[in-house]
Amino acid sequence: MRHRVNTRKLGRTSAHRLSMYRNLVTSLLDHEKVETTHAKAREVGRLADRMITLGKRGDLHARRQALRIVRGRTVNAKLFGELAERYAARTGGYTRVLRTRRRIGDAAEMSIVELVEGVAAPAAAKSSGGKKAGGRKKAGAKKDTAKKTGAKKAGAKKASSKKTTAKKASTAKKTTRKKSGSKADAD
Repeated sequence: MRHRVNTRKLGRTSAHRLSMYRNLVTSLLDHEKVETTHAKAREVGRLADRMITLGKRGDLHARRQALRIVRGRTVNAKLFGELAERYAARTGGYTRVLRTRRRIGDAAEMSIVELVEGVAAPAAAKSSGGKKAGGRKKAGAKKDTAKKTGAKKAGAKKASSKKTTAKKASTAKKTTRKKSGSKADAD
């Protein structure tokens, strides 16, 4: 029976397991999203939550405790700066684990561990068209999303036309350079 057993051994020695967790937590805090097996994802999520809590505390002892797990100065600075500010109003639950697929080679269950959005994202989600008490979406929500996607597509077309005009201008410069170079050779 697994009474009072809180960790997963994952078929590794303790040193290998600790090193793997350090690497995964550091990558998660750096890139804010990591794909790994489901068992590892759950452990890494727990560790990352602890590290963000230490980052929010911010004192010297918390920095030293976090340095035992988080590797790299830039990631450590991000933990105690940007992430601590982002989750200042949140009291926990900084990561989420989403099951994605089965790995082709060994059919292991894969998951994505990611940091949840800060305080601004939930407020924006509520205002953009939440749910009614009956669990149905608002009638205007579908129209709003259609307008937004149409605006995004139009913006993408404008950006692509700017890129093409920039390409044409650069090719025109290249051809004039070639022509001027050939005139110098002729003289």
